[in-house]
Amino acid sequence: MTNQPNKTQYLVVSALGEDRPGIVNELTHQVSELGTNIVDSRMTVLGGEFAVLMMVSGTWDTVAKVESALPGLQDQLGLTVITRRTGERELESSGLPYTVEVFALDHPGIVHQLAGFFSGRGINIQDLYTDSQPAAHTGSPVFTASMTLHIPEGVHIARLREEFMDFCDGLNLDAVLEPAKR
Repeated sequence: MTNQPNKTQYLVVSALGEDRPGIVNELTHQVSELGTNIVDSRMTVLGGEFAVLMMVSGTWDTVAKVESALPGLQDQLGLTVITRRTGERELESSGLPYTVEVFALDHPGIVHQLAGFFSGRGINIQDLYTDSQPAAHTGSPVFTASMTLHIPEGVHIARLREEFMDFCDGLNLDAVLEPAKR
């Protein structure tokens, strides 16, 4: 990426470290103080670890400041940090956004099987969130997944929905495939 001072620059920051109160505040404060804007982020606790994936934007020099400050910030906050320059996401002009919700008794391979179903049809998973929690009365692990898909133009939605429901029935998954609410 070339140094273009007037063009908005983007940096993806991935960080992982032991969870504790205030870590989101400290991380976002530092990034904001350096003059960049958090334009997209996902933050969560996985086990006892805090994980963040965020994209910041700014001028060439403010993004460079963030890159330079991150090694010190990594030590200060006890995080492992990885960064990567990126560009602005190109809007997909054709196709439809859909959401998928899945609920089932947890077992290995569900995410892989779902990803394979959509990948095999040329459908991009744009966002995916999964969780496993014990059921209220039985304690059995219950799996949930929430996805946002981009279904390309030309895909017959009714046929896709029917194939997906048959696929889910074969795996004993309860699922919903519907247009995304904007």
